[in-house]
This record gives sequence, C-alpha cells and structure tokens, in this order.
Amino acid sequence: MRRLELLAPAKDCDVAVAAINHGADAVYMGAEGFGARSAACNSIADVARVVEYAHRFNVRVYVTFNTLVYDNELPRAEAMIRQLYGIGVDALIIQDLGILRMDIPPIELHASTQCDIRTADKALFLQSLGFSQLVLARELNKAEIAEIRRKTNVRLEAFVHGALCVSYSGRCQVSQVLKGRSANRGECAQICRLPFDLIDSSGKLLAKNKHLLSLRDLNLSDRIDDMAKAGVDAFKIEGRLKDAGYVKNVIAYYRRAIDDVIAKNPGQYARSSCGTVAAGFDPDLHKSFNRGFTHYFFDTRNPGNGEKIASTDTPKSLGEKIGVVRKSMGKVIEVASAAQFSNGDGISYFDRNGRYDGFRVNRVDGRRLFLSQSVAIPTGVELYRTYNKQFDDVVAADNGERRIAVDFTLRVAADGRLALDARDERGNSVTCCIQAQTSHAEKPQGARQAETLSRLGNTIYRCGTVATLDDLFVPQSLLAQLRRDAVAALDRSQRANYHYGYRLAEDTASPCFAATLTSADNVANHLARELYADHGVTKIVPAVEVSKQDSGAVMLTRYCLRRELGLCLKTAAGRAVPQQLFLRHGDTVLPLRFDCNACEMQVLPPAVRH
Repeated sequence: MRRLELLAPAKDCDVAVAAINHGADAVYMGAEGFGARSAACNSIADVARVVEYAHRFNVRVYVTFNTLVYDNELPRAEAMIRQLYGIGVDALIIQDLGILRMDIPPIELHASTQCDIRTADKALFLQSLGFSQLVLARELNKAEIAEIRRKTNVRLEAFVHGALCVSYSGRCQVSQVLKGRSANRGECAQICRLPFDLIDSSGKLLAKNKHLLSLRDLNLSDRIDDMAKAGVDAFKIEGRLKDAGYVKNVIAYYRRAIDDVIAKNPGQYARSSCGTVAAGFDPDLHKSFNRGFTHYFFDTRNPGNGEKIASTDTPKSLGEKIGVVRKSMGKVIEVASAAQFSNGDGISYFDRNGRYDGFRVNRVDGRRLFLSQSVAIPTGVELYRTYNKQFDDVVAADNGERRIAVDFTLRVAADGRLALDARDERGNSVTCCIQAQTSHAEKPQGARQAETLSRLGNTIYRCGTVATLDDLFVPQSLLAQLRRDAVAALDRSQRANYHYGYRLAEDTASPCFAATLTSADNVANHLARELYADHGVTKIVPAVEVSKQDSGAVMLTRYCLRRELGLCLKTAAGRAVPQQLFLRHGDTVLPLRFDCNACEMQVLPPAVRH
C-alpha cells in the first residue's frame, strides 16, 4: 500500500508539537540558518526536542535547508548538516545541489520546490542524483503530476493548502533586483503583495492600485483523492510563519480529509505515522487566515471556468463570509446573517471606494453588533469575519491528543513469574516479568486487572485489548508496576527500532536536464558547478545573487494577468488592448511579456528604477 503523508509547517518547537498532536505525519521546520524563511529559525536543541517527540509516533522531521549557499558558507553549512544528522533529523529539504558534493553523512535528501520541478525530465534528473522525495511545483495540474509519476519511482510531494507564490518557486528574482533581498536566500520582500497600476504602451490606465500579483490561497481539500490517484504521496501545508492556531485547525481538517480517502480506498493507501488523533474542536478552513481560495491550476493548465486566481482587492485575510449589512447606525450595525457572533469578533468589509477596512465587535445583541468605533457602511455590503473570538479561543485552548494503541496480555511465565506482554500499533512487542506471590481467586478478577492495566494516565498510550488471568488474584501494586515497566520498555523499543531513510546513490552517468544553465538555475557555488559539470553541463551562468546581473525575466509565472482580467490575447477583448503592458508601483515600472504558446507571463526588470 502507498503511504500517504500529511506534512505540516512549524515555525518553532511548540507549533511542531501542536501539528503532531493534531494529526501530522511529518513536520518541516527551519534550523539555525539556510532556510527559505529567515524569520522561522530554530536552535539545534529545539529541533532535537521535536525529533524526540515526533519519533514516538513515527512522525518524520524534515529540516528546510533550501537556500542558495555561497562558497564562503559551505563549511558552516556542512557542519550544521552533520549536527542535524546527529540529532536524528529524517531528511533535509534542499535547493542548492552543491550540498550533494559536500562531505556529509548519508542523510535523506528531498528536492525543494525551489528546484522548480515542472517537468518529468527535471524530476528524473533529480531522482538520479539520489533524492528520495521531490517537492513539485505548485502550478502543475493532475495530468502533469501523473506524467512525472509514470517516469519516476521516488515519492512525490505537492502543496495542498496555503499561500501561493505568483512566480514559479526558485524563478523569482524581483525581490533581489528591486530590494537586494533574495527569495532564494530566505529574504523575500513580498513584492507580489504590493498594489500596482496596470498601464498599456500609450500610458492608458487599465487598473488602478490593485494587488494584481497577489494570489488567493491554495485549497485542494476536495481534491485529495484526485491528487493521490495522480501520484502524490505527501500533501504539504504551506505556512512556516503561521501561528499554532492556524496549524492546528488546518492540520486537523486535512487529517480528516486524508483519512476519508484512505477509508474509501481499502488496501490501496495507508497512513505513514501512528496514533489516534482527537482534536477538541470542529476544524473549519474558512475560520483561519485566507485570502479567498483557489484550486489554482490543478484541474487544468488553462482554467476556463471563470474561477479567479488572484485576490486583487487586498492581500490581507478575508476570513469567512458571514452576511450583509441590513442597517448601519454609527457604532451599531444590524446584520442579515446566520452566523453566531461573540464579543471581540473582528469584522471586515470593502468600503465605497473599494478600500478594505474593519472593526472590532464590543457587544452582541442578537443581530445587532455594537462596535468599537463609528463606521459608515452602506446597506447590503458584504461582511467577512477575520477573527472568530469563540472559535479561536477553543482552538488556542486545545492541545490535541494523540495516543498509541497497546494490547496487554497478562500470563504466568514458564518459570512461575508473572508476565505482561505488551504490543503496540507501531509493531513494538515487549515482555516484562515480576516475581509475585499469587493465589487462586474466589471471585473473577478480569475486570479489576483490565482496569488497572488500562490506567495509562499522561503517557502517549491508550489501552486496546487486555487478556487477563480471571481466576488469579494479583495485588494491584504488582499490576501497576508491570504496566509501568511495559510502558518504559515500549518507549525504549521504539527508540531502538525507529526506521530512518538514507540518501540514495547517485547515478553518475545520468545526463542533466539541459546542457546549458542560465542564471535562473541558481548556481551559486563551486560545488554546484562541479556537480552539473559531472553530469554533462557545458555552460553555466551564475545565479543573480552571485553575478549581481539582471537575468531577463525577474518573474516567470503560469498566472496570466490578461487571462485573470478577461484580456487574453486569444480573445477579441484582449486583442483590443495593446500587447505591451506594464505594472507600475510608485516610480518603478515593470514591463510584462506574454508567451501565449507556453501560456506563461514574464515580469521583466524595471524600466525605471529610483
């Protein structure tokens, strides 16, 4: 059976534990550097604590080591990888292929989405280098994923939920070019979330002050079965900067969704970790941060169903639609809504000028909301709840519960000692014995023995089946001691038997996906150059971060602004607008180029820079 993996983000140790308790099969987090989220770094000691906790449930821990590495950083990077291997990290998620030429332990390697894995040829090359798992580009549709699946045999990982980068990951250099902050170095300036004007070659304004490159959030929760059938093994939640409440809610939701798919396909899929999960709330994706949702390109390469991909009005969270304004009276509004409101809720709306605004609810009286400030909202305006006080309080208080099932058998050993066999769902099996004076019981003892053995308290275990000695009296203190000994032995057995993956062998004869590499291929150190040369590359243009030279397009994206605005060049409306368009933010003007054959858009370096 294929093992399906729910992969959770964690900005720190506490969020990692929360993700595990709410159903994650694996977590990914940053260490002390070299991660593509520079604001989500963790000490080696904290990562070690996560590893120790996760491995109890056969949950794997991946460290994001997915930035470009400069030559002068190679020794530090190599030393850190050795430390991560030493504390038991399961795998590194990397972008820089120079890492494969370092003198490092045989830790399992995953190819980051920053590797821009969009084709079967690229995937096959990375597989040949010894990667165990490939993180596919977010833009792929199910047919393209299936094609990669047919040509490879390593595990495939795909994003299923969260924020979307407008550019192909690894192919965005606009932050580096405009701000000197490289997205490939974990320092993205979020240029895509800024407001822009759209103008044509004559200077005509087509859109004013809109967030034209800011995409909605991905939500493929209703496409899990299709993703699995296409060949996805690991379902990745974006969000290494998100708080614990967000991660708890989203992971709990997707745990249910993936378990439903496993249940509906008996014998085909299985979970990749252990433990029964119980969340103390009913998860709801709309109640966590979201910019509105999209299936992006999963269903088709060229969406024609009218589904919007971008959130052009605001890059902020829209939350959940809750109704409309029935009457506005300054600090009091009356709403038409089926939602239940609470004191402290955060409500947002778009005003008459299209500006996104919001307010806090001080008090609720039926359908009347008493506000923290006076607002003028026209009747009929849609309202969104971006902060659900009651829901968020419940989620914040919930620590989740994850338990490993253990079956007990109480028996008398051949040497006369009292023995307790314990076998857990992870496959660990132990026997503990104790010298005991027992006697024949006048009354049945099974229920009492089972009750004592099932008192697993604050351990990670829950009692499954119990086979008892119904006709034998055993002092309760001896039963309790046997139970404690068995639990400790199961813990030791799990640590001893935990299964690690290791780096796969490199096929040194495999050719690279291209004979010439451009700056967009992000070669930043001499080890990466050596690796590519070993696989037949004859010309390499260094990464922009190293050469400091503009590389042509600063963004390459499958998202087409013309298509989003109904101005596709293949339509009459699109042909009526000049082909050359520009994005303008302040004094910076970014030319756009549209490749209709590839159905892609390029954002070019600034025409004017101040």
